[in-house]
Amino acid sequence: MTLSNQSDKKIDIYGYQVPKKSQVICGDRYFWIDTKDYFLCVLSDGLGSGEAAYMASSAVIREIEQSHDEDVQTLMEKCNKALKSTRGAAVAIIKVYYKSREFVYSCVGNLNFYLFYPSDKLIYPLPVMGYLSGKPQRFNTQRYSYVPNSKFLFHSDGVEPRSIKSLLRTSMSLDELVVRVRQNEHLRTDDFTFIAGFLS
Repeated sequence: MTLSNQSDKKIDIYGYQVPKKSQVICGDRYFWIDTKDYFLCVLSDGLGSGEAAYMASSAVIREIEQSHDEDVQTLMEKCNKALKSTRGAAVAIIKVYYKSREFVYSCVGNLNFYLFYPSDKLIYPLPVMGYLSGKPQRFNTQRYSYVPNSKFLFHSDGVEPRSIKSLLRTSMSLDELVVRVRQNEHLRTDDFTFIAGFLS
């Protein structure tokens, strides 16, 4: 089990993961970094499960740790190159620019990101299907604005929350959202990884 939490005046963020029931090693990896100018988070789901999946997703994390100051499109390209000669991975990156109050998001593979505004609007960018493995790949990088008190949920396909809009609308705190996302954790049939955040 891996969980982590941090709070500051710009973002309250929580990450959690456990491997699928038949595995000791989780094939999902995530990483985030918060600077005075931006917050960046990457979620990587190595194909399959176990050690080979972990090695693929770890190649993504190493690349992001070294290059997080780059723009999202460039990061996706670098992650794709890093996955050459691995099993491959689904990869999603979000980068929040505090000054302009913007999100930049890109995803290839079966990962999900939801951004919920206090006005009751839900943004759900559709990913590019497939996975990264070093082969030529099309990226769909999207930009969204956000306002104070926006919330987001970012998860791998092992997490299957119900009624996403209602879940985000009615979760009044980060702790409450985390508890509710984990309600079906015991039913998991895959690696179970999510990141939840509240923006101020």
